[in-house]
Amino acid sequence: MTELPLLPPPPSSPVSPGFVVLGRFQPFHRGHAMMLEEAEKNRIKNHPNLKLIIAIGSSNRPETLQNPWSATERIEMISSWLENEANFDAVLIAIPDIEDPPNWVSHAEKYHGGPGIFFSSDSYSRELYEESGWNIISMPLIKRDDYEGWRVRETARMLSTIHDKDAIDTVLGVSTPQSVVNYLVSNDCLKRLAFLGEGGEPVG
Repeated sequence: MTELPLLPPPPSSPVSPGFVVLGRFQPFHRGHAMMLEEAEKNRIKNHPNLKLIIAIGSSNRPETLQNPWSATERIEMISSWLENEANFDAVLIAIPDIEDPPNWVSHAEKYHGGPGIFFSSDSYSRELYEESGWNIISMPLIKRDDYEGWRVRETARMLSTIHDKDAIDTVLGVSTPQSVVNYLVSNDCLKRLAFLGEGGEPVG
């Protein structure tokens, strides 16, 4: 297996501990939006001294149907949602994969800072962070069948050759915030899905 490049490299100066939400966001969908809204409510109520940090994983994965959008594109999707729909601030960072789960948290801390609060609906990630001394806040999955990443990607792929913006809004808007749909369309981020040539898998 080819070793993944460590891109981007970690920041040169330490990052202060924060209120961290981690995901691949391929793409950013309504399930993610609800999770971040709950995270921000919890942060304001219980940890207002910490910054909300949205950690975007798999920044170094090659383009596939499972990972069709770059870290830069995912940052721009989430930034658009934060600005146009959420109306709260967050620090967005990209973290490369290392394919080494036992050392994931120490690797990720170089990007999002040392032990703080980890907010997640993923039991495996919560376990890794808890074992590394983080305070954990759990959130149950919301409408998992509707908002599984692979389902959203497959819907986007079905629309990749459609040029009717209203049709795209109607179909993709069920699972994806309007600001993100607008971003995907205006930046030609759907068309590539028609040429990735692999079957969708129920992952992420």
